Amino acid sequence: PGVFVMTNDYDVIVIGGGPAGSTAAGLLAKHGRSVLVLEREKFPRYHVGESLVPGVVAVLEELGVRELIENGQFIRKYGTTLRWGAERDLWTIHFGEVGPCEYAYEVKRAEFDNVLLGHARGLGATVLEEANVTEALFEADRCVGVRYRIGRQGALTEARARYVIDASGQSKLLAHRENLISWHEDLRNIAVWTYFQGGEYFPGKDRGNILTEYHGNGWVWVIPFADGTRSVGFVGPNDLFTASGLTPEQYFERNLESTGEAKRLLTGATRVADYRVTKDWSYAATRFAGPGYLMVGDAAAFVDPLFSTGVMLALKSASVAAATVGAILDDPQRESDYQKAYEHSYRDFFETVVSFVRYFYDARRQRVDYWTRAQELIDPVQELEERADFIRLISGLGGGLEVMQIPDAVQEVTGVPVAGA
Repeated sequence: PGVFVMTNDYDVIVIGGGPAGSTAAGLLAKHGRSVLVLEREKFPRYHVGESLVPGVVAVLEELGVRELIENGQFIRKYGTTLRWGAERDLWTIHFGEVGPCEYAYEVKRAEFDNVLLGHARGLGATVLEEANVTEALFEADRCVGVRYRIGRQGALTEARARYVIDASGQSKLLAHRENLISWHEDLRNIAVWTYFQGGEYFPGKDRGNILTEYHGNGWVWVIPFADGTRSVGFVGPNDLFTASGLTPEQYFERNLESTGEAKRLLTGATRVADYRVTKDWSYAATRFAGPGYLMVGDAAAFVDPLFSTGVMLALKSASVAAATVGAILDDPQRESDYQKAYEHSYRDFFETVVSFVRYFYDARRQRVDYWTRAQELIDPVQELEERADFIRLISGLGGGLEVMQIPDAVQEVTGVPVAGA
């Protein structure tokens, strides 16, 4: 009663139109699937997570959107500059040292995400904004669709599909429903951030680098944008923040004042936005799929943003998920096999990143120790030098089954090649 049932079903319903949802929807539509995207907000909308790594580039090319990103107002990010480790001096890595991508981008997510969602529309996906999914529909333990409403007053509408992709981000719709969320207790941090205009820059091609500076019991990021503004945030343990008795603003300002390089970069800069806060964000679902559905991006797992891997994990997992769902639609009898291959692909790299983040958080180590640990994780036969393996890992280009390649069995069914291959 009171539920309007849509007359046209879809091959796939995607919950969420962020980078993961837009990518999965766009790729499925590109291969002839009928796709409905239900996005809770009206784009463009604000989102944190503005620093990209080269691991995104192959998926942007697979989508056919790389040129739009290149022509947008996004500054090129050729590397990362750090003040981290026992030596305490600045050090910089360049993505071009290991190839094949010389640079990634620093992006304002409202603009970047809007490009991806618009591109999914252009590829043929039906996109509904301000569509709030209220529940997933299950029949005999299988997900068969969703209920949603447009805006606050819209009629409750039921849509069905052969498959559902949960790209609901940190809302984690299906992981919550199925009680699958496992928190990383040692990474329960708080992030406080804001935006500045003006200040100093790194010279030459390092102008677009993100600064990652360890300080006390946490770290500061400084991300420059093409319009002269920059995102600046502090990340530290939530329990220490609580014990400090400070407001988030006071906590941010006290920690920023004690930095070296971050403070220098903000010389003469003016704060131009309010403070924002988030906490307790590092987690993984105990499984990434179930009958009739897959989870992608943050809906499946999210790790501390130390290496700016969030958008890369979203795009990569969505690329593999799109191919996996395509294979399942073509060969439904092997759904479980394809799901296991998808989860193995995603979880393997995700857990590699989590392991490295935990190791890296010990800022007392020598720089070479971090490089060696990266090599142990992704290149145990030592094909490359330690520094190169460090760059490959934090770039999203190495490790974890070489970073979420589409499983061979899925490629055989769909004919979809590995992104960028």
